[in-house]
Amino acid sequence: MPPLIGAGVIVPTADGRVLLGRRIAVGEPPTWSLPGGKVDHVGESFEQAAARELAEETGVVLPAERMRVLGVLLDHLDGRPRLTAAVLAPPSEAAFEVTEPHACAGWERFALAALPEPMFAPSAWVLSRWLPGAGPLPAGVHGYAVHPLP
Repeated sequence: MPPLIGAGVIVPTADGRVLLGRRIAVGEPPTWSLPGGKVDHVGESFEQAAARELAEETGVVLPAERMRVLGVLLDHLDGRPRLTAAVLAPPSEAAFEVTEPHACAGWERFALAALPEPMFAPSAWVLSRWLPGAGPLPAGVHGYAVHPLP
């Protein structure tokens, strides 16, 4: 199977909530997930993929230039390499919609102290790069912090 390269998008609100969707992927139990998905185009950056996926999945349009990569996560838990960028969007209260009902049963904003379970594993890992005190990543998942280049 080919490697997967993608981005998970943290969309916070000014009052500390985060946008999550009820993921309903065929062959998987339902989980809660951040917006996000694969880097689809040659030359597409993680920030551009994050902005595109956010718009495709929720109808929320935020500029890629305001997205910030917090780190990247590497795992092989599905039997192939998966590289996921943890991308922080600017705070947004924008209205959202379900644009892919075959993949998402609904979007909601949750307080950080009341995140729903079960969480889609890559989304949990992405959130852990942003939340203070989230603890270490599970065995088999490697996290790399992103540092700005001079």
